[in-house]
Amino acid sequence: MSETALRHGSEPETAPLANEDRTRLLLDVIQRNRFLPHPDPDSVFVGDGDFKAVGLEFLSHFIRMGGLRPESRVLDIGCGIGRMAVPLTQYLDFEKGRYSGIDPVEGGIAWCRRFITQAYPNFAFQRVDIAHDLYNPKGKISGKALKLPYADRQFDFVIMTSVVTHLPPDEVLVYLGEVGRLLKPGGRLFMTAFVVDPVAAANESGRRDPRLAFERHGDGPCWFVADLPPLAAVGFDDGFLDKALERVGLATVLKSLGHWRGQAAEHYQDVFVAECRAGGR
Repeated sequence: MSETALRHGSEPETAPLANEDRTRLLLDVIQRNRFLPHPDPDSVFVGDGDFKAVGLEFLSHFIRMGGLRPESRVLDIGCGIGRMAVPLTQYLDFEKGRYSGIDPVEGGIAWCRRFITQAYPNFAFQRVDIAHDLYNPKGKISGKALKLPYADRQFDFVIMTSVVTHLPPDEVLVYLGEVGRLLKPGGRLFMTAFVVDPVAAANESGRRDPRLAFERHGDGPCWFVADLPPLAAVGFDDGFLDKALERVGLATVLKSLGHWRGQAAEHYQDVFVAECRAGGR
């Protein structure tokens, strides 16, 4: 993990050596599995990189950084076309583990239902018609009034990978409010983001991803990339997401800065792991 990782409150549980060995073995088996579902490359509408490799990398992060357990009940917000779901089919317990994925893009949900749910009935996918300028411009549900279709305190683990990197700040607050409502006490959120601190903004290392030359938008807290649509890549002032998590009853237990900013790290985007307090909000 990067030396810039910041830890607060209770630490994520670290697996004993035997569990780490099992994790390595599992990841190796998944890597060599030629029979896992894989969408046509032309149908993958979000995310850079190899579909299988990226999904496998995040499964490793969910387990090692987030403390995900096989018996967890998981919600994947912005599940896309199953990049996180496919490797999770090999980790979540078939009887005890549960996965729910939501996304506004019908094509991704249809593919997941056809190629994942039919083989793994403990994996469910649902389209939620959330409006988004890039991914669902004709959506009927405003992100400012989002109410996810689940009862309170249903989930042990919520995934938000590359979600707040495409949302304005007012919608980020709504999404995180829903996460705070849905997580069980002790449940965790795994979220990726672009945190624009002075080091990242000034590109002090000279090695920042050249595609992410963020410029401040107005008085903040947003940073956008010039010549791209505003929601194509959204960064936030350092501290904005920390306070937003706290506001909805989630305590940050891990904040680890990614290598997009030009420093050594085991992950590209910045990572937050936050835990639901015993009493919730």
